[in-house]
Amino acid sequence: MNADGAFEHEPALLEETLHGLALDPNGRYVDATYGRGGHSRAILAGLGARGRLHAMDCDPQAVQSARALEEQDPRFSIEHGNFRDLARSLEGKGWLGRVHGVLFDLGVSLPQLTDPDRGFSLRSDGPLDMRMNPTEGQSAAEWLNRAPKNEIARVIRSCGEEPQARRIADAICRNRPVSSCSGLARLVASVTRSPKPGIHPATRTFMALRIFVNAELEALEDALPQAVRSLRPHGRLCVIAFHSLEDRIVKRFMRNASRLPPPLARLPSVPSAAGPLLKVVGRMRRCSAAESRRNPRARSARLRVAERLAV
Repeated sequence: MNADGAFEHEPALLEETLHGLALDPNGRYVDATYGRGGHSRAILAGLGARGRLHAMDCDPQAVQSARALEEQDPRFSIEHGNFRDLARSLEGKGWLGRVHGVLFDLGVSLPQLTDPDRGFSLRSDGPLDMRMNPTEGQSAAEWLNRAPKNEIARVIRSCGEEPQARRIADAICRNRPVSSCSGLARLVASVTRSPKPGIHPATRTFMALRIFVNAELEALEDALPQAVRSLRPHGRLCVIAFHSLEDRIVKRFMRNASRLPPPLARLPSVPSAAGPLLKVVGRMRRCSAAESRRNPRARSARLRVAERLAV
């Protein structure tokens, strides 16, 4: 934690993200996942007096942390909300279709992982919560303790890509109620093996529950088309994903939005309004070996960039 009370959280792929956004000092930018502000502060450092940055986060603690920056810097604003409501948020500001760049950093923030009361860490003795917004929806424990075994297995398999999902679901149902992070981690470890050395056997299960409880994949699928709608011509969309499920959604979306629909591709001429919306910029970027050593949490980060075409 630094002198002003903010967590020292190194954002992943920072230089690559700033390059991908192609910052215009006078532009309008959106950080759809503020977290603890690492990317936001770097964006603001590249903006001039006329530049603006609007941020969103569904975590009340993240928003509270951002209020100090909002008070200090008139170029910055923060909104408590889920990025699946991005278009509504920007329409209220008069920014829809006028944004120079949108960033999604889909990782879990360090304060969420280190606060035992948030229930994200499998090494914590805290309650098994996992909600990004603790004021909404049901916690992971509430769901686990009443969901049918087949449904638990389906979620762990589909959201965590865990091949031993059925065995884990059976163990959970035989040992309910499950209430703590460490308790669930020990339970999963008692019936499964680690996928690779140094990785806890419950890692995929915890990821699956977090994704499911927060409807993360559905929110991402909702938000990406809204991000494109928000961009001005030549505006940039940058997305940092940390696991293959997110990255597949982003890759597929950018690929499809950068191509003509198959029926139109066979026509001799296509109206510009019916053409592709995006152009993929460069290849997917990963952390360098030096960044992975310096910031091990970033080692799985993958950045994809696309540019809004003029139509």
